[in-house]
Amino acid sequence: MDFKKVLEGHKNKTCIISVERFSDGNYGNIRIVEGNKAHYDDMLKTIKHPFVPDSPYEQYFPMNKNFEDFCYRASFMGQPLHTYVELPRMGLWLNMFLIPLESEEENIGYCLYTYDVKPFVDSEQQASLSADTSTAVLQTCIKLRGASDIRTTFNEVLEDIRELCDSDNCCILLLDNMERKCVTFGEAIKPESGLRQMDTYYDEEFYELCETWKATLGDSSSIIIKDDQDREWLESVNPEWYKSLCDAGVRTIVLLPLNYNDELLGYMWATNFNVEDTVKIKETLEITSFFVASEIANYILLQKLGVLSAMDMLTGVMNRNAMNNDVDAIASGKGDIEPPYAVVFADLNGLKRVNDEQGHSEGDRTLKMAADILGGVFPGSKIYRAGGDEFVAMVRWLDEAEIERRVRVLQDQADATENVRFAVGTCMVREGDDIRKAMQIADEKMYTNKQEYYALYPEKKYR
Repeated sequence: MDFKKVLEGHKNKTCIISVERFSDGNYGNIRIVEGNKAHYDDMLKTIKHPFVPDSPYEQYFPMNKNFEDFCYRASFMGQPLHTYVELPRMGLWLNMFLIPLESEEENIGYCLYTYDVKPFVDSEQQASLSADTSTAVLQTCIKLRGASDIRTTFNEVLEDIRELCDSDNCCILLLDNMERKCVTFGEAIKPESGLRQMDTYYDEEFYELCETWKATLGDSSSIIIKDDQDREWLESVNPEWYKSLCDAGVRTIVLLPLNYNDELLGYMWATNFNVEDTVKIKETLEITSFFVASEIANYILLQKLGVLSAMDMLTGVMNRNAMNNDVDAIASGKGDIEPPYAVVFADLNGLKRVNDEQGHSEGDRTLKMAADILGGVFPGSKIYRAGGDEFVAMVRWLDEAEIERRVRVLQDQADATENVRFAVGTCMVREGDDIRKAMQIADEKMYTNKQEYYALYPEKKYR
């Protein structure tokens, strides 16, 4: 074959790739046989030395199992292929086309490879999908955009993806790098597969295993393990993960990272999928993961904002806004606390004196210490900073006698500090009682206790 003649007229970066096939159907060496002028110029620019024809492809392109699979499919299965993928480590986007070529050699196949690399995403290229893929991705986007319960909707989306892949399991796993743990964001399991839910595998060792996936991915947009050759490769580069897949009954897997704004949120995968649809599955999941990562990032942001809007940033307990919302919910019968429970008002005595004499930084430290003492005496209770020096606790599962005992413990622990002194008022809320009336009673009792304190220490009230 006259390779140079085949390349004539190709303006874009183009080369001819050869693939060696063994008798068992596996492929061997993949080489760049020849290139056009644009390819030669690109190699000189990026690799910094001239291109040498008939060289192993990995001397010029990053090693990539998905690329090798595409070359094999084009060369020996006669499949014309196109994909548009990110090269995460290089910060580039690759637009590539592979066209099958005739070969006179039984064990050597050829394909024409045309490519373009840019440092930014091209939305038009990203949207240039097959009709089936476009439909699947569009259905996912519509479901996610219209979701009122995002977690339930993600499970429905994952079931759709599982059915599209004809797989046993489809899962989204998020990484909590601060706590070093994994969290299942959604999962779909084929009922007859016999697979365990992912939650049953999670421990610190599993998190450490997940940390190895990034290196295994390298500069690939996905990992696809579909046959014995892929399994042998995985065993050679990540034997621990390979063993865990075998132990879990996983024969095939396609795994994709969920990246958003250069942050790795987690991974999405499908296991024991229909390998005959590998190319379609790869294309669909790569584009779907782009939108899935975006929706998850938005969900995480909203969750963080929700926490921040309900939290007192100084003490770490909930704020007055959260308290008002919870009281409204309880009053309407929609709260997450049921009678009997106690309302405890705890107001700091002498905080103004601390601020005036020792500075506001010491006053802040006193508030933090007060919140910590309350949390320790009433563990598991909802504690709010209702005002500048006022705290409220909703205490469940304790009777009135135990509440009184805990209040004495609270006062004793406060007295053991330099500046924390509590005025406390309590009220039990029983079936049929009005939460707002109970809060009023507890507030009045707290005020009475405060007056008693200042009667004993009048100098602390005004200084």
